[in-house]
Amino acid sequence: MAFISGVNMNFSRYMNDEYEKLFRRMNPPRVVIDNESCENATVIRVDSANKHGILLEVVQILTDLNLTITKAYISSDGGWFMDVFNVTDHDGKKVTDEAILEYIRKSLGPESCFMSSMRSVGVTQTMQHTAVELLGSDRPGLLSEVSAVLTNLKCNILNAEVWTHNTRAAAVMHVTDEETGSAITDPQRLSLIKELLCNVLGGGNKVRGSSSVVTKEVNHTERRLHQMMFADRDYERVDDDDEDVDEKSRPKVTVVNWSDNDYSVVTIQCKDRAKLLFDIVFTLTDMQYVVFHASIDSKGPNAYQEYYIKHIDGSPVKSDAERQRVIQCLEAAIKRRVSEGLKLELCATDRVGLLSDVTRIIRENSLTVTRAEVTTKGGKAVNTFYVGGASGCPVESKTIESIRQAIGNTILKVKGKPEELKPAPQDSPTRFLFGGLFKSRSLANFGMVSYS
Repeated sequence: MAFISGVNMNFSRYMNDEYEKLFRRMNPPRVVIDNESCENATVIRVDSANKHGILLEVVQILTDLNLTITKAYISSDGGWFMDVFNVTDHDGKKVTDEAILEYIRKSLGPESCFMSSMRSVGVTQTMQHTAVELLGSDRPGLLSEVSAVLTNLKCNILNAEVWTHNTRAAAVMHVTDEETGSAITDPQRLSLIKELLCNVLGGGNKVRGSSSVVTKEVNHTERRLHQMMFADRDYERVDDDDEDVDEKSRPKVTVVNWSDNDYSVVTIQCKDRAKLLFDIVFTLTDMQYVVFHASIDSKGPNAYQEYYIKHIDGSPVKSDAERQRVIQCLEAAIKRRVSEGLKLELCATDRVGLLSDVTRIIRENSLTVTRAEVTTKGGKAVNTFYVGGASGCPVESKTIESIRQAIGNTILKVKGKPEELKPAPQDSPTRFLFGGLFKSRSLANFGMVSYS
């Protein structure tokens, strides 16, 4: 009887899957892109058969294109999913690049529903590089030590993203072999990389653990960072002494039940920033909640968001403990990517050891990295660091000048307001870069980057 019951369950599940596929084929997604109806944004309307995770899929596609979602109306009650997004490009203007618009149509339109049912947003398999995942206690100089170890092991860091929150640090790095330029496949070498990185991560003398993972499977970096820090329970507060100091900057998150409709209503008020919607939607989805309705609006520097959610089992938030956990997890998801401190932007010809040299200079000037983004494309490395002074002190102008002299004014841009920061002087023809490390390289090898 148990065998027959199992067969019936599997058959029922199969029939449900087949019905869902048929429904999606008979009701393909429809995407309308409108650059006329709104004065200062491109309006994107998406109508589709509903399925769990579709909101995250749409938001991730728009976010990965570096589009800013300034306003959105979301409704996915019943079997249909209907969304309206107001988006702008990185300059705050309407999206007019036809290549981007066509990509949106293909990614969200009818063609997308005929892709393999095994498709999972942001998960790919690659032999081009090796992914390194790191998790441990945050401390000054950690990124410098990690990148130095990888450089000594003949690894070239192509891309990296580093987040810090609540005394913890997480990083996802894509590395290649220095000689071959491809993924590292030797098991002994991979084991050595993992062992030495674990030693670095364990150097903080903290109670909580650390880990390093080396893998060929490459997940969507930002999703993976959220998952790593969530699993590490970074949302649990470790120091109540700073609560009053953080109260002004803390996001305001509330969760109340709307008993008439069995929804839980989540409201969020915080400072607006890039990828805020993605961070919140991903966290809710990863915690097994379904967003049925939502309204997102940005007014000036602030964002207001309201979500009507249920757990995947169809129930609203059931207890005060669950409510507090949702609030804490959403606060953590928002704060992980908050860009505090000065922003240092560097663009240079890529080479092995570049990240190690830059982070060493930052460390030697007693600055801490709170967040970092490292990308390499077309032989150029673009590195962005958010830095602060030791023990939370403001960054002094003389510190920035010291870094400028070591790195070079032509490839380093500083955004923010260090104390009494003066305009950068032009490089002297005799000034060396990176403390003499690039004496054999001319300034012509470095690219200058300007940001609005």
